[in-house]
Amino acid sequence: MLNAEIVVDRKVPHEPRISPDGRWVVHWTAPVGRAGKHPVTELWLAPSDGSAAPRELAAGVAADNHAPRWAPDSGSVFFLSDRAERGTAQLYRIGLDGGEPERLGDWPAGISGQVPLPGSVVVIAPDPGERPGDPRVRTVPWTAEADGRRDRPGGPRVPAAADAGGGGAQPAGEREARTDPPGGRDPGAGREPPGRWDTAERPDRLWLLDLRTCAVKPLGDLGRRHVREVAARPDGTTLAVLTWSCADREPGLFEPGLHFVDVATGEVHDQATPALEASDPAWWHDGTGWHLAYLGLTPPGLIGGTAVFDNGENLTAGLDVCPIELTQVDAGPPLALFADGLDTTIRRLDPGGKTFTELRRATGDLQELSAGGGRIAVVGSTATEPESVHCGPPGGPLVRLGEPRPSGIRWGTQERLSYRAEDGLELDGLLVLPPGRTRADGPFPLITLVHGGPYDRYADGFQLGWFRSGQWLAAAGFAVFLPNPRGGLGHGHAFAASVAGDVGGAEFTDLLTGIDLLVEAGVADGDRLGIGGGSHGGFMAAWAVAHTDRFRAAVVLAGVIDWPLLAATGEHSRFEAALGGRENSPITHAHRIRTPVLILHGEDDTNVPLSQADLLHHALGDRPHEFVVYPREGHSIRERDHQLDVLNRSRAWFSDLLA
Repeated sequence: MLNAEIVVDRKVPHEPRISPDGRWVVHWTAPVGRAGKHPVTELWLAPSDGSAAPRELAAGVAADNHAPRWAPDSGSVFFLSDRAERGTAQLYRIGLDGGEPERLGDWPAGISGQVPLPGSVVVIAPDPGERPGDPRVRTVPWTAEADGRRDRPGGPRVPAAADAGGGGAQPAGEREARTDPPGGRDPGAGREPPGRWDTAERPDRLWLLDLRTCAVKPLGDLGRRHVREVAARPDGTTLAVLTWSCADREPGLFEPGLHFVDVATGEVHDQATPALEASDPAWWHDGTGWHLAYLGLTPPGLIGGTAVFDNGENLTAGLDVCPIELTQVDAGPPLALFADGLDTTIRRLDPGGKTFTELRRATGDLQELSAGGGRIAVVGSTATEPESVHCGPPGGPLVRLGEPRPSGIRWGTQERLSYRAEDGLELDGLLVLPPGRTRADGPFPLITLVHGGPYDRYADGFQLGWFRSGQWLAAAGFAVFLPNPRGGLGHGHAFAASVAGDVGGAEFTDLLTGIDLLVEAGVADGDRLGIGGGSHGGFMAAWAVAHTDRFRAAVVLAGVIDWPLLAATGEHSRFEAALGGRENSPITHAHRIRTPVLILHGEDDTNVPLSQADLLHHALGDRPHEFVVYPREGHSIRERDHQLDVLNRSRAWFSDLLA
């Protein structure tokens, strides 16, 4: 029988990394819920052909062991662990035979990442001699360009005004970085942004650790920029380094940089400004020279999902699928994971046509792809099989490494749905029925769970988590509708960009159309409907009950209630402003709400601050609702006991009101 403890205590694999020779896969596992203050994770090693069960590496110490990376000779694994001091990651190396891992250096401020090279390791870590500002000072200088006028002697010094997507003054050049196409700025522009911008977190720098002497030296002068991600060219001579202007997401993300760093000399070559949200840099060679591809935000707006770029060119323009990961493959063309409706495909870049050729289609979810030695490793799940590591040739077949957990439980039947919106747009989603039941046993009380994002999706994978809890609710006798309305991931750029400035519009009618079809089919009881969601899904739940009385119960987890306030106070600032305004905000229509609402929120949420939940709580006044705040929690609820509470409390809420 499924209980909440099984949901939060099950261990999920992460970051499978295949060795350069293709013979081994290393990954780490962690329970869904964190039992203490710090995570406890385990490092596992398995032969890539599945000939033996995975065995634990670096066992015996309760610690957060993560970010495994292979030595170039495939003879050892580097990883990060806080086994010496909980909460502060250090660099370790361990052989394939196990034993006690070797600690490599002392990094007082901890380490964010590492890139092994022959004879050395590139370490990403703050400068131990640099201290956060006290007090923190953020100076936004005036420039004639920002003010739109020429400077006049003795003229007034006016701070640069925020653009339409912002919520306040911003450093000069910020709008330029947002609006110029990738590759459109001069190389090196913005290495040292004007003014001063102190951050709570110290910016990460590059360091080179010599494995023979254990000597450490700075690598490359990137000024005050914050290192976000690094990829080593397969020949080991050059690094591709993605940076922000500072460690804060705002304004750092809006002032991105791409730099090539010579490993031997430390010389830095600034490249053209990359797209916003640049990630997953991947080197490849076309037979005549090196290229660097990466993922980034699809221009020209802030809403519309990601694309693959190479030398400023969007290689995925016009596709009706969405790239979600890009992976370097030795010196050859990179591989990519694409969200394709409810499925996931593995594709390879075709150097000739600069297009992606499909190699394998997986019915379900694939994540965290790595490649080496002509093989790949990936975390995959299906409707009936929990997340497991799989390995094999890029085109398949893939072998599962180890047994999925939990096992021996009877799961609800998960159906794929396909239907058309009111305007004819093709949509998809999932339906989870109670275990052992079929459509003929309906109508059932129906709970609609809306995903976050909005740039996200429900893939046809395993639906069991602390909040993506389709199977958990189905086990209590509910039918669960998991819709993928417009604005989401998996149907191309235009589909994703369609909600810009209009969240809660056609996106909301997409939900209602799907619900109506399930009621008409006799699956759902139209008098026993509930709705819930987290983050953007929480917004949709609040929006729904502010616009219809059809729902008898709602759960709003970390939901957006006031878009302009969120744009001014949340982490995603201009992105939020590009999604909605006052009329798109549930707070504007909260006086209409008659449905009982369960409000759940993390006290330390900086993505969607607690003030959003406070607004809804106070707006509801004496109308039926419950307001729950989880101390120490951010946007995602992490602590085990809090996850148990979310599962049990939300299911009881729906059970009481939809009985």
